[in-house]
Amino acid sequence: MTAPASVYPVAVADLVDDFQAWAKELGDAPSHRATMKRFRIGTDKARALLSTLPTDTPDEPTTPAPDAAPVALLDPPAPVAPVLPEVTAEPITAPAELLYRVDVAAPPKITPPAAERVTPAHTTAPVAVPIPVPAPAPIAPAVRVRPKPRVRTWPILVVGLGAFIAIWAGWVELGRLTGFGVVHPLPGIWDSLKIDTAITLPLGMDAYAAFALKVWFTPDISARARKFARWSTIVSLLVGMCGQVAYHLMAAQGITSAPWQITTAVSCLPVIVLGLASGLVHLVRADQEADEQ
Repeated sequence: MTAPASVYPVAVADLVDDFQAWAKELGDAPSHRATMKRFRIGTDKARALLSTLPTDTPDEPTTPAPDAAPVALLDPPAPVAPVLPEVTAEPITAPAELLYRVDVAAPPKITPPAAERVTPAHTTAPVAVPIPVPAPAPIAPAVRVRPKPRVRTWPILVVGLGAFIAIWAGWVELGRLTGFGVVHPLPGIWDSLKIDTAITLPLGMDAYAAFALKVWFTPDISARARKFARWSTIVSLLVGMCGQVAYHLMAAQGITSAPWQITTAVSCLPVIVLGLASGLVHLVRADQEADEQ
């Protein structure tokens, strides 16, 4: 239990509850000086608090007055003086509940000796303490961000058009030197329908190289699909360069029929390109299905 806050003056009635609780903790009546020191009060208020403690002294037994004097059976009765009943004054004690709640009137002020004088704590008015306010952070000057210049993509159309014409012509002529030519795909059904199979080489090789290159540089692609696209792009571009070199060398030398080695390699290109394109498409679709799940 902590001592009550130092507030002067303090009424005795306000200290009775704390004093009774403190006395119960001690198990005995506290001393006069300890009470003054504990509650920071004078000797008069300490004496008043001590008087509120209940006394354990049992009431003195009272002897009941006899109704009449004893009568001797043998001797003759003697004159008996009238006996008045003895009246005993019993101390009047107030209930403990009233002692806890009765405000004891302050006795006349008596100046205690210097040894027992307790100087009451002086109350002081609250002092306003200034709260430091942090200075506002300096505002950095606005930095003007220059927009990134947009790269025009229309020049690639011109470059692509020139490369398309050269590559297309080279593959078509190489296909004719290796046996690709005009065929009738629907004989007996549509005899007038003709298709030049030489166009299958530029359609397969160049279209797959462009598709694999796009998958290679797509950000949300798995490692295995990116690796497959990277190597197939490099291989298809190298094969395309070799085909262009072979055609121009044979055209420069006036060869009208390609050797069997070149014919064998060129005839296998459509099948190889179909397998590469199918495998790459399956890898890309597997990644998309995994993302959806």
